[in-house]
Amino acid sequence: MKAIDLMTPRVITIGTDATVADAARKMLENNISGMPVLDAAGKVVGIISEGDLLRRVELGTERHRSWWLGLVSGGTLPAEDFVKSHARKVADVMTAHVTTVDENASPEEVVRLMETRRIKRVPVVRQGTLIGIISRANLLRALASVSPETPAAAPDDRVLKERVSAAVKELSWDSRSHDAIVVRNGVVHLWGFISSASQRDAIRVAAEGVPGVKAVENNIQVVDPAESGAWGL
Repeated sequence: MKAIDLMTPRVITIGTDATVADAARKMLENNISGMPVLDAAGKVVGIISEGDLLRRVELGTERHRSWWLGLVSGGTLPAEDFVKSHARKVADVMTAHVTTVDENASPEEVVRLMETRRIKRVPVVRQGTLIGIISRANLLRALASVSPETPAAAPDDRVLKERVSAAVKELSWDSRSHDAIVVRNGVVHLWGFISSASQRDAIRVAAEGVPGVKAVENNIQVVDPAESGAWGL
């Protein structure tokens, strides 16, 4: 199993020139707690999350450090706090030291990065270009879909996953849904959230219609989109 087998291929992203308000709205509209930041060339240059938006002057929550800590840091920490709480652009408030993994990274590499960097999500790249994202939920879904005696995903399973992903992508009537697809020995495991039972059935039917699919296990949950945070990655 590799990162490409675990990742969610459809990723909500935002650009460096977007405003902080744009980022907040996008996270709320898509019920996510963070997203990769891309430059004009489509390269991942950062991550912005709810944590980056908590200390804001608009909310009256900007950080006030003790005067001696400001002196010890040579003014660096207060300056950083000011930028974080007052800047308008995503580029200024995002976490710039972003950690990514190659599509061929092993699950062990992904988990080690999450633990050592204390992060909840890792962008997956192919030659520097974003192709997906792995969250802790992706790892749990893979664990739930694969028994200990199940062999690693075969190349045919990866091809099948791409075909199922393409088929599901055609059903783009609800941009707030998040799909996660795991394929093992021709059996497709669908995970995620959707806003109606009919959409859930449509995704299953689309997957069943892909040549080579032996069976579909539909684990997608129907959730009221008004429930805040229900779809967070």
